[in-house]
Amino acid sequence: MPPLFRLLVILSLGAIIASLGSALFHLARGTQADSGKMARALTIRISLSLALFVLLMVAWYAGIITPHAALPH
Repeated sequence: MPPLFRLLVILSLGAIIASLGSALFHLARGTQADSGKMARALTIRISLSLALFVLLMVAWYAGIITPHAALPH
């Protein structure tokens, strides 16, 4: 796997975790204004997750990454 692609995947996962942490923070504060911020953070997390999934599928189709079996043949 190319290093740039690996970095992109790791940054995407970090952004997903950061968005989830932001939603947790707004959930813990529990005010009415934070409800909208929490929903926005979760929407961003879902969007980032879908984008990462599409990126991985495109990379697989382009041959950048290849799946492998758990047991060697």
